[in-house]
Amino acid sequence: KTLLILGLLSTLAVIALITVAVTQNKPLPKNIKYGIVLDAGSSHTNLYVYEWPAEKENDTGVVQQVEVCKVEGPGISGYSHATEEAGPSLAQCLQQAEEVIPSQQHQETPIYLGATAGMRLLSLENKSAADKVLSSVEKTLRSAPFNFQGARIISGQEEGAYGWITINYLLGNFKQSGWTKLLHSLKSLSETSGALDLGGASTQITFVPNKRYSESPENLLYFRLYGKDYLVYTQSFLCYGKDQALQQKLARDLQASTSDSSLFDPCFLQGYQRTINISDFFKNPCTSAEKKQFPFSQLYIQGEGNYQKCRRNIQKLFNKTNCPYSSCSFNGIYLPPLQGDFGAFSAFYFVMNFLNLTSEQSPVALDKVASTIESFCARPWHEVKAAYHQIKEKYLSEYCFSGAYILSLLENGYEFTEKNWQRIHFLGKIGSSDAGWTLGYMLNLTNMIPAEEPAVPPLSHGSYVGLMVLCSLVLVSVLLSAWLLFHKPKCLQKGIV
Repeated sequence: KTLLILGLLSTLAVIALITVAVTQNKPLPKNIKYGIVLDAGSSHTNLYVYEWPAEKENDTGVVQQVEVCKVEGPGISGYSHATEEAGPSLAQCLQQAEEVIPSQQHQETPIYLGATAGMRLLSLENKSAADKVLSSVEKTLRSAPFNFQGARIISGQEEGAYGWITINYLLGNFKQSGWTKLLHSLKSLSETSGALDLGGASTQITFVPNKRYSESPENLLYFRLYGKDYLVYTQSFLCYGKDQALQQKLARDLQASTSDSSLFDPCFLQGYQRTINISDFFKNPCTSAEKKQFPFSQLYIQGEGNYQKCRRNIQKLFNKTNCPYSSCSFNGIYLPPLQGDFGAFSAFYFVMNFLNLTSEQSPVALDKVASTIESFCARPWHEVKAAYHQIKEKYLSEYCFSGAYILSLLENGYEFTEKNWQRIHFLGKIGSSDAGWTLGYMLNLTNMIPAEEPAVPPLSHGSYVGLMVLCSLVLVSVLLSAWLLFHKPKCLQKGIV
């Protein structure tokens, strides 16, 4: 009977030891939160899924991008003639987000849509159509299983500011606790990096100026991030994205041409041809000022592939004659002296990456950049088309113009020089996240990321240690008792007899 009790006690002690150890040391549940932002640009829409640990780090979760989905078809502004189709076009990417985010978290996951310059232009051109497009998009997003937080057109200033927040957040420039800079090559004399963003319809420049310039208060924004104040200069140029800049250039060239319906264009490769409907061309607010009556309904463009001539044509887009401030970029817009490093993303990166000009290990000098673009522009269209058959013809045909335009914008527009050119870093991704405005938008709107108590083990460290000691003592006592029972000293055994 005694043996049975001892055996039972020792078994219970072993079970208790194992149970406490397993329960205490099993992996804690990952308390992950999610957020979705749709970037509704002028040429296409991207859906981004972000995740972060629920516990705040320094009042903001460490956010990372876990999914990106490119919506098929044009940007939502392209649905102005079929507004009811704008929302359903997002369905496939929403389905993809549903698969990435655990179903039990769908209802608590915020979803935002921010529309940029394409919708800004549509709103100027046809406000009723723009409202109907947004209404269609909102209807689709409300029907998704997520927590819809709004679909709206964001201003150019917001787009610039959120892009600046994104890249500095991802680079760890806000001195978030426990962060190390992810991109060591971006060593700036200032604490933050400037942001250069280029889309299809607008372009933005945002940075912290060296001194507190106050010549143009409407260009200055104040942010308080991680306990520190930032005074940020930002300017957005509507109609100066790469697609609309090309439209502006063609409109000017057309104005200057004779009444002939053919136009020889130095910014397209030799042998390339394109036809444009005149009626569609001047509907756009970016080109409507150049409108006049033409004796033909279609314009036939033929490429010449002449980089120097192309640059001269593009430079006419930047009016440098009138500056009411101490310094200007172009069109009479205030620009303080450039300061620090700049991250250039979106189309800046895509175009320069295509031309192999984005190396961070050995940044390419400005004269080499210009000669590379000039060499590309000199290649015949049939040769380029054969070499890059996997790239869409629209993009491929415009790389000569886009490369020349980027140089004109940075050199002539913003006055980057040979001296500070290498302070521009062309960024596609930082870590696992795309450089762009969407992450900054989400961080700002949610403030962000609700703080929750971190998952903790069932027992405190003291209780865990105490229980382990107690169970061990019980087990040792039981084993000692069993040993004494079977190995009694002879004197005790005689006494018992």
